[in-house]
Amino acid sequence: MAKITLDNLAHSYFPAPKSEDDFALKELNHDWVDGEAYALLGASGCGKSTLLNIISGLLHPSQGRILFNDQDVTYAPTAERNIAQVFQFPVVYDTMTVRDNLAFPLRNRGADPNYVASRVQQIGKMIGMEAELDRKARGLTADAKQKISLGRGMVREDVNALLFDEPLTVIDPHMKWELRTQLKSLHHEFGHTMIYVTHDQTEALTFADKVVVMYDGRVVQIGTPQELFERPAHTFVGYFIGSPGMNVFDAKIDGATAQIAGVEVPLGAGYKPACGKLQVGVRPEYVKVTADGTGVPARVLRVEDVGRHKIVRLEIDGAQLSAIAGEGDVIPEMNPHVTFDPEGINVYADDWRVAPAGEAA
Repeated sequence: MAKITLDNLAHSYFPAPKSEDDFALKELNHDWVDGEAYALLGASGCGKSTLLNIISGLLHPSQGRILFNDQDVTYAPTAERNIAQVFQFPVVYDTMTVRDNLAFPLRNRGADPNYVASRVQQIGKMIGMEAELDRKARGLTADAKQKISLGRGMVREDVNALLFDEPLTVIDPHMKWELRTQLKSLHHEFGHTMIYVTHDQTEALTFADKVVVMYDGRVVQIGTPQELFERPAHTFVGYFIGSPGMNVFDAKIDGATAQIAGVEVPLGAGYKPACGKLQVGVRPEYVKVTADGTGVPARVLRVEDVGRHKIVRLEIDGAQLSAIAGEGDVIPEMNPHVTFDPEGINVYADDWRVAPAGEAA
């Protein structure tokens, strides 16, 4: 297991980058705690796999260092980093049995045969392939082969880190849930440092202790699922986390109030004057649709009944927003207005969250 330090780390695929826009991975300075499970979350092309490949040694950064337990491994080959990596598409030895595929990393390091047999049996059960251990990998389905890849990545107990690059892409939905649960169990049992790359927020939020949200080559927030939901540090985090995502409105901020579509809205806290493009963000869970004439005038576009609740799609002053309503709530057709729970409102300047006066850093 290892603490992973990213020191002034950045990478460009251009030989002579001229500006920040030329960097696929913009400057990072972070310490990732030994033994925690992290998810790298973001849209395609945001730099997740680039960062993972630098950690694994498949890619050398354009600048900066990467350290395992304070030891510089920036230019150390992958074999010397003592990591296990599972890729998006299955990598298996077709001529070997499932058992031999799982045993390969242990045998390659001279592990005791009795330990190898016991550990392979344990991992085979974990990935639901006990009955196929003596089958050749050739001819197995893509999701079965990916389970073998996952198992081979998990079979060693002595690794510095386990790295997963979108490993459940080819797995059927039911098995995805089971394998995520098994990965969490493995983490709790052995305390490996785990880094899991995904664009799927459900995978990230259900797997990780901390989620690392990336946008345009930059880490915009590292936090627990609760922190990402309640206090998104960047408007992208609010948009990307949650379904529906956070509503964002242009606003004028004056102390403890915001003006949205010409209506004053209480913020629940005071803010110092800020420069740049000012906006407020509020999640649909903190938006209430009323017919009593209070709040911001709105127009109901449609109501989506998803069983446990309703998603109300509205428009205010040309901007669209979403609200979550109870299954039994009546959505007014005449004179609808929206109000916002002040505790659920965040203020942003140029897309970055502004802390209210008095909030602890």
